[in-house]
Parts: sequence; C-alpha cells; structure tokens
Amino acid sequence: MSIDKTSAPAGPQTAENPEAAAGSDVAVDPRLLVREQGFAGYVGEFKRKIRAGDLGSIPVVVGLIVIWAIFASLNSNFLTAGNLSDISVAMVGTGMIAVGIVFVLLLGEIDLSVGSVSGVAGATFAVLNITHGMAEWLALILAILTGAVAGAIHGFFFARVGVPAFAVTLAGLLFWNGFMLQILGSNGTINLDDSGLVAKLSGYYFSDVAAAYGLAAVAVVVFFLTAFFDNRRREAAGVPSRPLSEIIVRTVLLAVVAFAAAAVFNQYKGLPLAVVLFLAVLVITDFVLRRTAYGRKIFALGGSIEASRRAGINVAAVRISVYAISGTFAAIGGLFIASKITSANQGAGGGDLLMNAIAAAVIGGTSLFGGRGRTWNALLGVLVIVSIQYGLALQGIASPVQYMITGGVLLATVVIDAVTRKTQKSAGRA
Repeated sequence: MSIDKTSAPAGPQTAENPEAAAGSDVAVDPRLLVREQGFAGYVGEFKRKIRAGDLGSIPVVVGLIVIWAIFASLNSNFLTAGNLSDISVAMVGTGMIAVGIVFVLLLGEIDLSVGSVSGVAGATFAVLNITHGMAEWLALILAILTGAVAGAIHGFFFARVGVPAFAVTLAGLLFWNGFMLQILGSNGTINLDDSGLVAKLSGYYFSDVAAAYGLAAVAVVVFFLTAFFDNRRREAAGVPSRPLSEIIVRTVLLAVVAFAAAAVFNQYKGLPLAVVLFLAVLVITDFVLRRTAYGRKIFALGGSIEASRRAGINVAAVRISVYAISGTFAAIGGLFIASKITSANQGAGGGDLLMNAIAAAVIGGTSLFGGRGRTWNALLGVLVIVSIQYGLALQGIASPVQYMITGGVLLATVVIDAVTRKTQKSAGRA
C-alpha cells in the first residue's frame, strides 16, 4: 500500500508563520503606495516601470532633445522661430498619414499602400476642382472618401478573404500609384489655386498673437480639468488614482511646452492652421482609442485575436474599419502635402513618404507587435524625422545621408521595442 505524500489532509490548516501568512493574503497595488510615500514613492514607481520595460515616450523625448541640441550647436539657425515653425508645418502631412498607421500597427499589422493612397487623394482633388471645375469643398470631401474606400477595400480582402495584409497593401501600393498616374494624364502635374481652400491648409497663419496663446491656455485648462475629474471618478470607484500634486506638476510641464511653442509661433508668422488641425486630430483620435468601446476593441485585437473573437468582438468589422481609417488619414495627409507644394504631380506619394510615415509611428513609441501605442506617438515620431531632415539640410548634407541616419534611428527604436517587450514578458506584463 502506497502513501501519496503530495496530498494534504482535509480540514483547517495552521500556518507555521501566521505573520507571514497574514501579510501574503493582501496584494497591494504598487500604484497605491505612491500616494503614501510622497516623492520617494514616485521614484520607486519610476524604477519599477523601467525594470518592467515600461519606457513609454522617454526614449523618443530624450532622443529629440539630443537631436535638437546637436543641430543647434552645429547651426544657430536651427532653433530660430522661422525654422521651428517651418518644421511644424512640414511635419503635418506625414504626421496625418502616421496617425492612420498607428491604428493599423495597434492590430499588429502593416499598411504599405498609404503613400500611393495619399497621392491619389491629391490627384483626385486636383482633377475634380481644377480640371472639371467642381467646388473645392465637395472635391475635398470626395478626395478624402477616395482614401476611405481604398482602405476599406484593403481591409475587406484582409479580413474577409484572408489575404495577408502585407500582400494586400503591397498590391494597393502598385494599383493606386498607377491609378494616380492615369487620372493625372500625360501632363502629369496639375497646379492648385494658390488662394484656394487646400492651399490654405498649410499656408494660412493666425497672425493675431492671442490665437497662439489662447490655444495654449485652452489646452492647459482642458488637460487639468480632464485629469482632475477623471481622478475624482477613479477615487469614487475605489481604483488607483493620481494625487492632486502630480496633476499640478503635469499641468505645469504642459503649460511650459505649450506657451513656449506659442511664443515661437508668434515670433514668426503666427499660429499655423496646419498645426491646429493636426493637434485637433490627435486629441480626437486619442479619445477614440482610449475612451471608447471601439478603441478598446482595437487594443484587444492587438493583444490576442482569438481571445477577442471569444469575447464577442466582430474581428472582421474592426479590421476593415481600421484599414478604412488608415486610408482616410492617408488621403488627408496627401491633401496637406499637395497644399505644401500647391500642386498634384506624378511624384506624389512616392519617395520616402511611406517609410517616413511608418517610421514616425514606430519611432514615436507604437509597438510593431501590436496592442501598445497612442496617436500622440505620431507627433513625436514625425517631429524627430523632420527635425533630422531640416537639421541636415541646414548643414548641406545630401539625402543619402538623411536616409541612413533616419534608418539608424528607426532600427534603434525597433530594437528598444523588442527588448522592452521581452522585459515586459519576463515581468508578466505582456
């Protein structure tokens, strides 16, 4: 007769160390300790996040500071109001495309067609408005819808037919580029109205100093009130929340950045309309991703397709909608690019636009593995890329070197993403 030594006898058990047992019964959320330990608690929380691979936007912010410091030391014109204002306007076209890429990357997928789709949007607007005399506002809407339809088509073949996203969007890259060349015709270039609606997207500035400072003030107030009332709701629900002191510190930091940017804009031509529209898009898309059920479905799909399906999420519908969003923002970005050069031509959507848009999303902090990222990453990433381009241009360095440096920055970002993902897995957070 054998005895099973692994089985425990029935009935109540007595712990050999009651104090240790009592302490192990309560798992304290480390975020709750921050409020009790004051400044030391924040330091400990920061160290815990670093050890767990939760770097957030720290690498790209540090990298941007280093990039600006290097170029400012090489050329005093880099940090002038005119150059910084030009950078902020030039980044909007690529940044808009990168916002759509963020949505796709959150699924853990890719969209290689955005460059060609952006070119189609610019060409569609030019043909409808200039060649056929259609009203600008209507041609603008139809051009954006063209991008949405193109993206939805890609999403259909990917989600319903089962064709890999890489193959579908690669085919889209070729097809839409050919479509753009076809509708532009033999001339290949259509000039836009210099004083028209699309031209003003990147050419209009709010010259009144109150506009820039007013926008900065509104942003700071809205941020504080949103954070404050969100914390009140979290406290009422009994979940971890930030103390008021942290909210105030964050608000002060935002105020410094916002009013400094406003001062820079007012030293040049004023607040660019393009920047206002870009910031509005970032706020709206960030709200959609973080505050709506639809946004949570996107993050869920990026985490696990099978788990999302079992949770009742319509996987195909979400995938199609995300690619439609990517196509829409590609079209919007294409219109801003056409606005910058006031024309639609055969080179639109080509060159390094696709790589820059994807690199902007990834460099900004969106994970290539899906499930982690924010649309604000597009702002940080494209700011890094355009800063490098303008800084090297001021030094008279040729494009090949720009490509190599941008590629190096992208590789470093992907390496950091891969390493932090492994760290998070080992810490049980991925």
